[in-house]
Amino acid sequence: MSASFSTAENATPIHAITPQMLPQTLAALDEAARKWVEGAGFAAKLGELALIPNTDGSLRAVLAGWGDATTRARGRFHMATVAAKLPAGDYRFADGLDASERAESALAWLLAAYRFERYRKQGSQGARLLAPNGVDAARIEVEARATYLARDLINTPANDMTPAALEAAITALAQRHKARVSAIVGDDLLKENLPMIHAVGRAAATAPRLVDLIWGDETHPKVTLVGKGVCFDTGGLNLKPGASMGLMKKDMGGAATAIGLAQMIMELNLPLRLRLLVPAVENAVSGTSFRPQDILTSRKGLTVEINNTDAEGRLVLADALALADEECPDILLSLATLTGAARVALGPDTPPFYTDNDSFAAQIAAGAATRADPLWRMPFHTPYEAMIEPGIADLDNAPGGGMAGSITAALFLRRFVEQAKVFTHFDLYGWVPAALPARPKGGEMQGARAMLAAIEAHLK
Repeated sequence: MSASFSTAENATPIHAITPQMLPQTLAALDEAARKWVEGAGFAAKLGELALIPNTDGSLRAVLAGWGDATTRARGRFHMATVAAKLPAGDYRFADGLDASERAESALAWLLAAYRFERYRKQGSQGARLLAPNGVDAARIEVEARATYLARDLINTPANDMTPAALEAAITALAQRHKARVSAIVGDDLLKENLPMIHAVGRAAATAPRLVDLIWGDETHPKVTLVGKGVCFDTGGLNLKPGASMGLMKKDMGGAATAIGLAQMIMELNLPLRLRLLVPAVENAVSGTSFRPQDILTSRKGLTVEINNTDAEGRLVLADALALADEECPDILLSLATLTGAARVALGPDTPPFYTDNDSFAAQIAAGAATRADPLWRMPFHTPYEAMIEPGIADLDNAPGGGMAGSITAALFLRRFVEQAKVFTHFDLYGWVPAALPARPKGGEMQGARAMLAAIEAHLK
């Protein structure tokens, strides 16, 4: 499994062919090749292949159906389908793709090569790609490696991906990039005024913790990432049904995505001061579980009434965001697999984001488009603030009624951020429910490439 391009000197050319291009393509072929392609019934439909052999049986060229623009617009990473169908060997893009299509296709090729092999060896993708001309190959490899890392973290089950294991993964990342890392663990969370992280995680066999990574020049702009690291979520005393608990190893998908984004920032050596904060906990059930109707006092001093122990992610994020906000970062991002309401609104493949900064929102949207990493802006709708105010405490962690659940969760988090120059919250899914081109079923890093592009654009 490799997130890198081939360096072979000889590679078979791939020609991306639309139906409109097909007559001209056939006319340019010699008679034997033309008859071969026509005999194969190749019509240049999206994902269709024609493998043109040499007289000795070796592969001379590949015609890859590229369909029409309308068909391509219905998905992304179409070249991954081509890569999966090709025999082992080295390939290069010859023609038929514009610059943006070459970049997306190259990333698709590398992402399609991912295999999760911690517990079982799987067959590798035998087709290797030379870095296309005119693309930033090094950056594409950085993005692919980060995706592999995030997928591995999310796919690892909770018996092995404990809060301690998540801390170890961040420590390993810090060591590779000469970053500083520390952790506040167990009852020390109370001493350091991180009470809600402690309350959510105290019932588990593995102690809760806040992991803190710092990298870069202190004089550079401050970018802080806060990732929800709930390594397993039973729902707490408001226990989830079994069907809803089945995917809860992915509830640390926000942390995994933040770790992937942090790795990209450090590998690219961006001129910024990075801080990564991950509250790592398990929301378990025991005699020490926090309870419905408990009222918790947060790091910021705001009190929170617990109306559902299954709305725990916003609690651990709130303490971490309050800590992050104290140093007035230039950009503060919250990444979390937070609400089912986001999936109802936008489905699994288009996570919403929330920000009050229109310029940064435009930069995220631009990054989402150019990096094939869809995100969709949703509003911090201030009139809904009353829905998160229970009266008996400052805030309600789970307002009733079932309305606007993703928005009210975002508003809850915004209450803990006052000083950051730009604050943006991402409500991620972190999972691919059914295999798609370049995205196998399982854990997925969502939005991080778009976030990276937006950070770079904003700090220019």
